[in-house]
Amino acid sequence: MKIEFDNFFITDNSNECEKGCKFIKTQMNAKFENDAIKNGASIISLDEAKKLLDIDKDIKIIGITGTNGKTTTAAAIYSALLDLGYGCGLCGTRGAFVNDKRIDEKSLTTMPILTTLSYLKKASEEKCKFFVMEVSSHAISQNRIEGLNFALKVFTNLSQDHLDYHGSMAEYARVKSSFFADDTPKLINSDDEHIIYNQKGVLTYAIKKPATFGVEAYSLKGGIEAVLKYGSEKFELSSDLQGEFNIYNLLAALGAIKMLTKHSCKEISKALLNFAGVEGRVQKICDNPTVIVDFAHTPDGIEKVLDALKDNELIVVFGAGGNRDKTKRPLMGKIVQHYAKYSIVTSDNPRFEEPLDIINDICAGMNMSKNATCEEDRTKAIKMAIDMAKNGELVVILGKGDENYQEIKGVKYHYSDKEAVLNLIKG
Repeated sequence: MKIEFDNFFITDNSNECEKGCKFIKTQMNAKFENDAIKNGASIISLDEAKKLLDIDKDIKIIGITGTNGKTTTAAAIYSALLDLGYGCGLCGTRGAFVNDKRIDEKSLTTMPILTTLSYLKKASEEKCKFFVMEVSSHAISQNRIEGLNFALKVFTNLSQDHLDYHGSMAEYARVKSSFFADDTPKLINSDDEHIIYNQKGVLTYAIKKPATFGVEAYSLKGGIEAVLKYGSEKFELSSDLQGEFNIYNLLAALGAIKMLTKHSCKEISKALLNFAGVEGRVQKICDNPTVIVDFAHTPDGIEKVLDALKDNELIVVFGAGGNRDKTKRPLMGKIVQHYAKYSIVTSDNPRFEEPLDIINDICAGMNMSKNATCEEDRTKAIKMAIDMAKNGELVVILGKGDENYQEIKGVKYHYSDKEAVLNLIKG
C-alpha cells in the first residue's frame, strides 16, 4: 500500500521504499525496518502517519466483530447514521464507502492498517463524524487494527469458523475476547456466552435474556415486526429483512447508535426502517421460481438462514471453501439436509483442493439416498435446482452471496451466483 503526497509517499512495504519516502512501522512489518532504511526510507509511527494524513482525531470508530452478522450490522449502522444526517464511512467485506460513495472494492474483511488509515483520511476530508468497520478474527490476531482508537466495540456472536487458522474453538474465542479486554465502551450480545470481556462500559442486547436493549415481542411473518425496549422505554421496529438473526443485527445497530448519539430509540428505529439489507444476504434474485442467494458459509450461518426460510419448501444449493476448516463440512451438509426438501452439493471456492474431495467431506454428514445429490459444476447445480422448483419451492443458493469470483488453483475466475441465475432464467 502506498499513499502519495506532492514530494514523498508513505508505504508499509519495504520493497516499495526509495529515498525520501516514509515507511510506517507496525507490529506486522517491524522485521523489515532495516530493509526500508537501506532503501532510503525514514521510519514513522502510526501516530505520525495519522498526523501526516490529517486524520480527524475526533472521528468515532465503531468496530464490529463476530462470526456472523458483521456485514449486515455494520451496513445498518452506516445506513441509519446517514439517514440521521451524519457523515459516515464504512469498510468491510463489501469494500469501503464514505457518505454513500464507494472508495474501494471488495477485498479482505479488515484491511492492513495503512489501507484503513487511507479510508479514515478520506472520511476526514468528507467531514465524517463516524466510521464503521468490520473486524475479523484474523485482523485481531495479526493486529491489523493497531493504533486505532475505537469509540465503541460490538460483539455479534461466535460459532464454528476459521478453525484452520485458529486451531480450536477455545483459541478462536480467546482471540475474539482479546478485542474486548480494554476499557472501550462495548455492546455485547448477551444471548451468546462464548467470549469473555472487560465489564467496564458494557451495555448488552438480547432476544432471550434480559438486556439493556431487549425484545418484548416479535413476528417474522413477511419481515420483522418487533416491540423493543430500552430501560422503561418501549418502541416499535419494522423491517423487510427476514429472520430472527436480523432482529439481532438491527438491535445491535440501534444500540450502537443510541450509545454514540443523543437520538431517541424511536428516531433510530425510524431510520433503520429505510435499511433494505445487504446485497448477497438473503437477497431475492427473481420470482417464478423465487431464488435467494446468501453468503452463509458456516454451520451456524446456514442454520440461521434456512431456519428463517423454513416456512417454505427449500431446494438448497451449497458447497464449502477449500483450504479452510474441514471439520465444519459434514456439519453444513447435515444442517442443509435437515431443512431442505432437496439438497444439491456443489463446488464453492475450492482454492487448492480438489472440488470432489470437498464435496465428499460435506456428503459424509448427509444421507445421500434421501433427496440429495452432487453436481460439481456450480452453474449446472443451480440449473438443476431451478428446473426442480415447479411447485412453489424456494431455491436457496448458499456460500458466495455477492462474491463475483470462483477461486480455483490460485486464480480468481469471474463467477456470480446472481448472474448465473439470471442467465439461466433468461435462457
